[in-house]
Amino acid sequence: MSKKIYVGNLNYATTEDTLRGQFASYGEVVSVAVIKDRYTQQSKGFGFVELADDDAALKAISELNGREIDGRKVRVNEAEDKPRPPRRPRTDGEGRRGGFGRDAGYGRAGGSGRGYGHGDGQY
Repeated sequence: MSKKIYVGNLNYATTEDTLRGQFASYGEVVSVAVIKDRYTQQSKGFGFVELADDDAALKAISELNGREIDGRKVRVNEAEDKPRPPRRPRTDGEGRRGGFGRDAGYGRAGGSGRGYGHGDGQY
């Protein structure tokens, strides 16, 4: 069974190919991911490597933890699955998704117009 490994304190220039090369001598590398910011695509300084064999993964963890990769001493340990809470869709508080609330007053009769120059003139 495969085991996922966390690799932290990575140099921002470290690539997935570099990590693959570091871990390949311990066994079959199933996957490699350097985690990046979704907007800037800049590395966040950590990643994950998955090795096919548990024993190989444990050996890699013990030998690579504290080793220097691309000028940084990396932290290597077994990755922990963190369960994510289920995502709930954004609503307007009344069960409707998105859009403006019922009393937003954007040019509709009966809206309160709070702070938008509509309605009773109070801002």
